Amino acid sequence: MSDIKKVVLAYSGGLDTSIIIPWLKENYDNCEIIAVAGNVGQADELEGLEEKALKTGASKLIVADLVDEMVEDIIIPALKMDAKYETYLLGTAFARPVIGKKLAEIALAEGADAIVHGATGKGNDQVRFELAIKRFAPDMKIIAPWREWDIKSREEEIDYAEAHNVPLKISRETNYSKDKNLWHLSHEGLDLEDPANEPDYDKPGFLEMGVSPFQAPDEPTYVTLDFEQGAPVAIDGERMKASKIIEKLNAIGGANGIGIIDIVENRLVGMKDRGVYETPGGSILYFAHEQLEMLTVDKDTLHEKQKLAVDYADLIYNGKWYSPLQEALTAFANESNKYVTGTVKLKLYKGNIIPAGTTSPYSLYSENLVTFGESDYDQAQAAGFINLWGLPTKVQALREQGKL
Repeated sequence: MSDIKKVVLAYSGGLDTSIIIPWLKENYDNCEIIAVAGNVGQADELEGLEEKALKTGASKLIVADLVDEMVEDIIIPALKMDAKYETYLLGTAFARPVIGKKLAEIALAEGADAIVHGATGKGNDQVRFELAIKRFAPDMKIIAPWREWDIKSREEEIDYAEAHNVPLKISRETNYSKDKNLWHLSHEGLDLEDPANEPDYDKPGFLEMGVSPFQAPDEPTYVTLDFEQGAPVAIDGERMKASKIIEKLNAIGGANGIGIIDIVENRLVGMKDRGVYETPGGSILYFAHEQLEMLTVDKDTLHEKQKLAVDYADLIYNGKWYSPLQEALTAFANESNKYVTGTVKLKLYKGNIIPAGTTSPYSLYSENLVTFGESDYDQAQAAGFINLWGLPTKVQALREQGKL
């Protein structure tokens, strides 16, 4: 420990990283601590962060703007692939690779001896952070206090914070473990640890990105999204970069109770975990993108992409973003979205996303072919197709009847 003179700390200002600063001072020979906050769209959580970091013992705070890198480099490819982990839209997992990469870059630039993070030894984030760090600073020492200290619970963390005069924004009653970025907000802990408990969505202060469907307006809201090669480029006819589209959809979707899920997911480390996730804008984007794919992507490619989406989601969830497999699957996502261009209109109503019309200059849908009315399709040709398609079935039947 005496060899550690300077560390870079992944700092959010939440409970874990707030107490890590005085803990490092006590246990690592009063080492210098450079706090690094990755701005991934957590908005008001960055307010007052520098003052708090310095007051509790950091030498400085570096805020790295990572919003557009996260959106353009990770979220958009995942959207093109329709990647979901079980039913989870990968909110926390999207942010960790870019934060881990930036931590490594700053640690190398600052001449730090180690990188510190506040992820627990039970969770996925320890893997995500550390795999990104190993990719960009493979020789860097990593310190994970949750794997070292004697603190056993969030209750004991609060005790430690109070004993060391570390200011907190939470109380013992609101002590949910939360992670927020532009894409989502997660809630874990307290009453949610028992899957038998119904989440109280209408409890003041619980939901932060919107309202519950019960509190949403009684009138629907319409929204129109334009895509070019699978990437969102405009909302209601107004072109803007993808991060701004997500931001605007968060407001619209949140107001209509969109994107709230309650799941028990399978963590990478081998245990099941119950959480409530808010992903209003992301839920709308995924839904709209899938609507447009229905029109523009051929059957074989679409079905193959649906299979690969599971692998892609696993890869992101399991912290292997910086890998050859990711590069190969991302290339497939981009190629398969070459014609996913068009406009999708949706109706949002009390937590529901309802299709309201889709158009594309690259549509594969032919009304002339599929109509119940008169068309150019020769229905008599179907008989020959069925005879050939069903030939193996017929031969098997003949064998069983002894007629071959």
